[in-house]
Amino acid sequence: MAENRFDFDGKPDIAWCPGCGDFSIRQALLSALEELGIERGKLVMVSGIGQAAKMPQYVNSSFFNGLHGRALPVAIAVKAVAPDLTVIAEGGDGDMYGEGGNHFLHAARRNPNVKLFVHDNMVYGLTKGQAAPTSREGMRTPVQVDGVISAPLNPVALAIAMNVGFVARAFSGDVEGTKAIMKRAILHEGFALVDIFQPCVSFNRQNTFQWFKANTRALEPEYRADDRAAAFSRALEEEPFPLGLLYESGGRPVFEDRLSVYREDKRPLRERRHDMSMLRAVMLERRIP
Repeated sequence: MAENRFDFDGKPDIAWCPGCGDFSIRQALLSALEELGIERGKLVMVSGIGQAAKMPQYVNSSFFNGLHGRALPVAIAVKAVAPDLTVIAEGGDGDMYGEGGNHFLHAARRNPNVKLFVHDNMVYGLTKGQAAPTSREGMRTPVQVDGVISAPLNPVALAIAMNVGFVARAFSGDVEGTKAIMKRAILHEGFALVDIFQPCVSFNRQNTFQWFKANTRALEPEYRADDRAAAFSRALEEEPFPLGLLYESGGRPVFEDRLSVYREDKRPLRERRHDMSMLRAVMLERRIP
């Protein structure tokens, strides 16, 4: 992939375990960005902490790597001040659904034109194998030695319940399918979730590549993704989990389009000059004696 503008010259130093599903997700992402013809200077990737959250460091573009679970607020802020940019938030299931679960809920409410790609390996990989929000009941870990007793989070059902306008599930073992879904998500006008099943070869010996392959199946070609009730029903299906675009709808106002700063002036905030004397005057006026 040396010819891809979003790849680095030579071989990047990638700190993922050999056989990790993140490699396939990176391949799909780089191909999706290239095929869409996105300008490298017009892409910003945002992530928190974790193995999946290292992705922006392996993509040749601008990125912000912040705190665990805090990628979405930063991504929404970037999009708000620069609506002309393509903004992708990327991380793992623990990062986005655990520590970042509250931000996920409120991003769904706001509907920013931000794309959320979640590497769902059903375990905390960076911190050596604790149960994650999507871990299956009964899974044994170094911490949950008697098996996980909490019900797993269903992120796609939750997203559809929150009326997220684009909800899809992919599998890292299908690079072409993952790439196609990523492209559609990026083109969608509004918040988009792509939950990507990804084997963790070091700390999850239950949900392996073979397990995901045996317990997933593609949605039928005739399936229609515009029926929200039907999509919610399909999102509840498990083992096999349906793969593909579960739900897509338009018409919801996009967060940044509703901001008052763009009502009369469509220029991104980052391109505007600000009168600092006016700001100082306001601060002095409101200063507490």
